[in-house]
Amino acid sequence: MQTRLPLLLTILALYSAASLAEPQCFSPVEPLSLNNQLGTGQIRVKAQSTMIQQDTVAQFSGKVEIENNTSRIMADSADVDRRTQALNASGDVSYQDKQISVKSQGVSLNTRTNALVIEDTEYQLAAMTGRGKAETIALSQDAGIKLQEVSFSTCPEGHEDWRIQASTISLSPDQLRGEVSHARFYLGDVPVLYLPYFSFPVTDTRQSGLLYPEISSSSSTGLSFEQPYYWNIAENIDATIAPRLMSERGLQLKTELRYLTESQTGQFDLEYLANDRATGSKDDRYFYRFVHQGQFQQDWQISAEYNGLSDSNYIVDLGSDYYNRADTHLYRTLGLSYFSEQLDFNLQMRDFEILGDHANSYRALPEMKLNYALPVLQHLEFALNSELAYFDNNSATSPQATRWHIAPSLRLPYQTAWGEFMAETTLLQTYYRQKNIVNTQLSEQVSRTLGQARIYGALAFERTANWLLKNAVQTLEPKVQYLYTSYQDQTDIGLYDTTRLFTDFDGLFRAQKFTGLDRISDKNQVTMGLTTRILDANNQEQFSLSVGQIFFLSDIRVVAASEQGDRSALAAELNWKLGSKWYAHTEAQISSQTDKVDRSSVSLEYTSSRDRVAQINHRYVRELSGQEINQVGVTASWPINDKWHWVGRWYHDVTNHRTVESYVGVQYESCCWAIRISTQRHLSNRFDINGAQSTNEFESGVALQFILKGLGSESRGRDMLTDGLFGYRQPYLLN
Repeated sequence: MQTRLPLLLTILALYSAASLAEPQCFSPVEPLSLNNQLGTGQIRVKAQSTMIQQDTVAQFSGKVEIENNTSRIMADSADVDRRTQALNASGDVSYQDKQISVKSQGVSLNTRTNALVIEDTEYQLAAMTGRGKAETIALSQDAGIKLQEVSFSTCPEGHEDWRIQASTISLSPDQLRGEVSHARFYLGDVPVLYLPYFSFPVTDTRQSGLLYPEISSSSSTGLSFEQPYYWNIAENIDATIAPRLMSERGLQLKTELRYLTESQTGQFDLEYLANDRATGSKDDRYFYRFVHQGQFQQDWQISAEYNGLSDSNYIVDLGSDYYNRADTHLYRTLGLSYFSEQLDFNLQMRDFEILGDHANSYRALPEMKLNYALPVLQHLEFALNSELAYFDNNSATSPQATRWHIAPSLRLPYQTAWGEFMAETTLLQTYYRQKNIVNTQLSEQVSRTLGQARIYGALAFERTANWLLKNAVQTLEPKVQYLYTSYQDQTDIGLYDTTRLFTDFDGLFRAQKFTGLDRISDKNQVTMGLTTRILDANNQEQFSLSVGQIFFLSDIRVVAASEQGDRSALAAELNWKLGSKWYAHTEAQISSQTDKVDRSSVSLEYTSSRDRVAQINHRYVRELSGQEINQVGVTASWPINDKWHWVGRWYHDVTNHRTVESYVGVQYESCCWAIRISTQRHLSNRFDINGAQSTNEFESGVALQFILKGLGSESRGRDMLTDGLFGYRQPYLLN
């Protein structure tokens, strides 16, 4: 497949070059609008000259226009026979109704039955983008439209990159699909397919049928061909069934079922592969996923997500629309929530499917949270946060725990246009009952009581300024926070849902250093921050810079939260709109002990439209799980011309001197067809027999997708722009 790709691209380039002079894409004919208020069987005729013979035959000539209550005929001349109710028009005849527009040299109409026959025609459909020629077109109220010896295409006239030649095409009244017999499919003038019968949609209404196939090739699956079938089961239920044949692995079945009601929505996915030839094992491989969101009564909501698979390498080997090869946990959750103005309640069951040799995560079975807020006086508020959770682990040797936490607080908030103030005091009471703690330093029962006080204030100053030779407003926004939390030894408490948070500029003003409640750090510190912004004449931010740091007034005694020195790292963030299309963003944390950068990210982006984007970015972490992260990346999406589009991304590991991911996608799109070709190479991240994930093996592949516009939905999968810019993030936070 890979060796043939350059030849395929060359053929496509030569073929499309002949279409570069293609005219503007045409649209469906505007539906006919008649306000003549004629009854059934009545006609109205306008002409420059009229001759009537014995009150039975009328002859019209010169810009003849004939209307009934459903259609209009325009011709050079026409005859109407009153006895037979027959109408014959000739000479540059055009016919139009709500379904079709036809040009011909002759039309025969029976006004009694509204049966119409048109010979030697060129037609264009009104219900969809489609046109062609036919030897005969017959229209009637009962049978609809029938075209004989007909051609059909959605391409402009004279540029039929593809077309269908058929013996008959039938469009029945009130039917969602047209029927075709003895069809020959042509690419250019080359016949490539014959079908004795098939049907196609004539409206954008959901309906059952084949979707476009997807063809790809990779070192993991070999040549892959996937043919999805869409099943419109009911108005609110549908399914997609997609057999996928892989040359290296065998036949996989992928299914998706969706449902929607007035207050509930959900989806169930099931994938199955029997006897994977590539692994040499007869074990079945599968993946399943169920997601549900719903509301009952006014303030109650329910949610669920449940995932499972046969083995840790399933996603790595076969891919997934919902997870990527770097994921190590699959969610299994069930939640019930209540929301009101003063009270909210959440009950959740949290579990995980663990991939590879990763530590078993604690599951919460269940976890209940109740939060309550009540104004006490004009500026005084009372709040109560509480939680009850039970933590379990699949490992027989891991501790288990029940945790109950309650945190009443009083706060005094005040906010104006020029600043804000917050004074808050909180009592943090937590109780643990722990089991399976033999040979650990944990205690069976722990009661932890901590007090916390927080005072926060911010001001906003502004002045007129000159920014890049334009009038602007500059703000100066200092903010200060004092935070105190008492200390208690917590080494006898296990870690169940707690990990240390990453501290950026906004994180400097958090009251906690950890997720969860298993560790609450003692604090006696002052945080100082300063932000300046540039606002243009339309009050839009053009530039913002924030710098902040924490000053520790006493040493932190909780071991997991310990810091070196009397100050935190200096955190800074910059966003700059360099012009109407250029943006820059950078974040950095600089150690106060070594004056070296601990973390940083830099992005520079050019954007002129949704599909015209170029970004270069760099990220650096001095130490993460014992490793240095130093990567540079480029992502881009760029139209080459009106029909060709290019998307790509590239990430390079500076530390290990290697490219970790590359992707290139090219798309050609004309009025009536499109083709997408992409190639990529990335780390496989495959798990070995011991569950360890490989960091040195790569996988490469090629994908091909061919689309005929006007024949069903455009694509079941994600579009090339989304795939090509995977991982792309807008690098600025300006409003």
